Amino acid sequence: MANIGFYLDCHKANFTSEYAPDIVTHLLVIFINRVPKDQEFNMNKAASLKIQRWASLLTILGAICLTVHPFVIGQRSDEFYYPGTGENWERRTPQQVGMELGRLNEAIEFARANESKAPRNLEEAHYQSFGREPHGEAVGPFKQRGEPTGLILRHGYIVAEWGEPQRVDMTFSVTKSFLSTTVGLAYDRKLISSLQDRVRDYMPPVATLSGEFEKSRGKSELLQPFETEHNRKITWEHLLRQTSDWEGTLWGKPDWADRPGNNPAEWLTRKRNEPGTSYKYNDVRVNVLALAALNVWRRPLPQVLKELVMDPIGASQTWRWYGYENSWVLIDGAAVQSVSGGGHWGGGMFISARDQARFGYLTLRRGKWRDKQILSEEWVRMALTPTPVQPTYGFMNWYLNTDRKLIASAPPSAFAHMGNGTNMIYVDPENDLVVVARWIERDAIDGLIQRVIASLTTTATGSTRR
Repeated sequence: MANIGFYLDCHKANFTSEYAPDIVTHLLVIFINRVPKDQEFNMNKAASLKIQRWASLLTILGAICLTVHPFVIGQRSDEFYYPGTGENWERRTPQQVGMELGRLNEAIEFARANESKAPRNLEEAHYQSFGREPHGEAVGPFKQRGEPTGLILRHGYIVAEWGEPQRVDMTFSVTKSFLSTTVGLAYDRKLISSLQDRVRDYMPPVATLSGEFEKSRGKSELLQPFETEHNRKITWEHLLRQTSDWEGTLWGKPDWADRPGNNPAEWLTRKRNEPGTSYKYNDVRVNVLALAALNVWRRPLPQVLKELVMDPIGASQTWRWYGYENSWVLIDGAAVQSVSGGGHWGGGMFISARDQARFGYLTLRRGKWRDKQILSEEWVRMALTPTPVQPTYGFMNWYLNTDRKLIASAPPSAFAHMGNGTNMIYVDPENDLVVVARWIERDAIDGLIQRVIASLTTTATGSTRR
């Protein structure tokens, strides 16, 4: 009897979901070629069972492809459209990409009608919100923002824009996604061996140039942010997921002063949570990560981002990333500003909606731009893995739609880079969409996405939606 046996040498293959459809096809071809074509071939019961098992395996692999990346079925990664640099970005009409014009216009008008109620003068807005917290004085730059702005991509093409898409404005905590990206770049280049490593092992004493020497934490005139008993335990993973509960003061801002609790008596006395066991959104700790990443790279993070991400994806030359007036340190004999991970006290990323969309499109394509893997597939997968104690948060600031708790109208596979304002880069692999929305009320985001999705007339693969 025929011996119907074959295998796939998986340990030699770089198996990623992007190539899963090709692997399924390859298995089918192998299977068909291995089945004898002799007319006298008689299949016994054991051979029949083996065929049934392989057929089941192929069915499962196909289901995985549809679940993980439904938009790649029937299309290789090198067939995706990618914009050129600057203004070299192709447009498509809604009809050309499977969207209905009338409903798309309704979504845009909805975004315009739900402009943020905060003042357009963002420094004024600061002192009406975070500036009222203890130590809330601004230490970084602010600027007047523009009108409600947005941009919609489908299959990488610009389908719609509104407002001032080329205007450079603050993006607040969307900056955190750029910050975590610089950590990802260091990880991909083995500058960070493991995210489970203690950050302390990568951090030398840091000489500041601002006159702030952390005297409240010790007698040294150097910053040593990971030398308390609690802070010695903190890993890169803890900082990336905002589960470190780091203690201390950085750039004049104590950790407890960011979104403090209602009981002032507990601000300085509460018991610390073991790293990894609790989630707390905290910009002081975000800035600690920025300082740690700077010391790993030994050069300014904006330079790292420009060279390894923004230039390769064709971003403009107009974006800037700022720190604070007192966040200067000495690295290898040069003065370097440690940038902030948001605009909580000013600073952070100042960027246009067009450049935000490019970054969103990079994350839609799982870190790949044309034939170059800018961020590893491994890093993107980890960034999109829910934090156990906060399942709608991955790495900063990749917000996940776990159980549709973030955006009820969006697929569970969707995610968003989010910041105050609201600034949002919505990424939807299931529908092959990127939506940038700026200066929209946070409670209007679901309504906007609901209307955009309602405008779709085809699936990501071109089939008619039911």
